[in-house]
Amino acid sequence: MHVDSMDSYCARASWLHRLDARIKLILTLAFVLTVSLTPTGSWPTYVFLYSLLLAATVASELSLGLVLRRGLVALLFVMAALPLLVTTAGRAVLPISVGRWSLAVTASGLERFLSIAVKSWLSVQAAVLLTATTRMPDLLVAMRALKLPRLLIATVSLMWRYLFVLADETMRMLRARTSRSAALDGRGGGSLFWRASVTGAMAGTLFLRGYERSERIYNAMLARGYDGSVRAATQRPLTRGERDIVVVGLVVLASVLTLGRFVG
Repeated sequence: MHVDSMDSYCARASWLHRLDARIKLILTLAFVLTVSLTPTGSWPTYVFLYSLLLAATVASELSLGLVLRRGLVALLFVMAALPLLVTTAGRAVLPISVGRWSLAVTASGLERFLSIAVKSWLSVQAAVLLTATTRMPDLLVAMRALKLPRLLIATVSLMWRYLFVLADETMRMLRARTSRSAALDGRGGGSLFWRASVTGAMAGTLFLRGYERSERIYNAMLARGYDGSVRAATQRPLTRGERDIVVVGLVVLASVLTLGRFVG
């Protein structure tokens, strides 16, 4: 499987695509930190932060629908915060009865849940915008240039590369199943339980085959001199205009965070 077939990068000729990866990484991390430190229930601040994201999306020439669809992964983080609705002390706004159990959604719990949902969504949207406008190799080089821990960079790099190894093994197993199937659609008949058991067996086999193949790839990398670091040519220093972009972006985010503290 070719890397570009699963790459989240969307090629455009926008100014944001041409911007140095180090600048985009710094501002994205600062944006996520600002979102995380914004007090609970600071709704005007959330709206302003989304306005910044929306402006960046327009500047990137990406489809707003594409960015929103990819940001749906934030729902996974939101589900983990559901217990806060009934475990946070406060004024009850919605009583819930489950058999002999009586629960109540509180106003404080609802506010915390919605704040976590908005924060998760904003953070994921920022990450989606970063990966859609920056190629992964450029991000790895930017992480190295910003002196992030080498172990972290190696972990991200190997995770990214082995993702395609797993995808390739999955496609090979699906092709083998289809070629051995008696049905034209590749399902091979059988009950739902039978197909579920076959799928479970395939998942176990996929794990073993992926693990063995990753070991072979890693040994090949060691044989070729891999020492855990990302090799890249020396990057040019940032120009004065690029440094000004970083400074202005950080000042704006710091101002938004300060405003959020007062509003919150």
